[in-house]
Amino acid sequence: MACEFSGIVREAFKARGHDAWSCDLLPTEIEGQHIQGDVLEILDDGWDLMIAHPPCTYICSAGFNWINRQPNRMKKAEESLNFIRKLMDAAIFKIAIENPVGMISTKIRKPNQYIQPYFFGDPYQKKTGLWLKNLPPLISSVIADKGEIYITKSGKSRGGKWTMNLPGQGKNTQKIRSRTFPGIAKAMATQWSKDLTK
Repeated sequence: MACEFSGIVREAFKARGHDAWSCDLLPTEIEGQHIQGDVLEILDDGWDLMIAHPPCTYICSAGFNWINRQPNRMKKAEESLNFIRKLMDAAIFKIAIENPVGMISTKIRKPNQYIQPYFFGDPYQKKTGLWLKNLPPLISSVIADKGEIYITKSGKSRGGKWTMNLPGQGKNTQKIRSRTFPGIAKAMATQWSKDLTK
């Protein structure tokens, strides 16, 4: 699992008997098989599946209004997109890139599908794209309540209400929002485990 510090997806695959590893610049939050470092340095190590969660700070639609307000933000967005291109072009047979709505769709290609946490049993909304190589789209299961949407005083939607009242608001908010929902991780492990080497 590329760019995964949480260990959530890694552990979902481990639960199905796979030799699953996560890799991130940060240490893992769940003790397990984790490589702390640059994932680009291990892409050629013989993996049969990579599920990547590249950082979306500079390329997600939520940050578009900052593009012209912060110096170097567009440069950082281009660096993020180049990193994602390297992940997509890796010599790994099965690849999934997970990211929220943003520049990947317009600068690289459209996703194979969009999913929501509530499609897989978690009562929240967070529209997420999946860019797939040799993997089928995820099939929705155990549809849950959508959860509340936060609406500003001006009447604009600001996404799932769960994102507005997170514990540790501030520097930890980005980490909290980047974790994969358990239902999605379980669906990935259940539906994409077929034919993987154990």
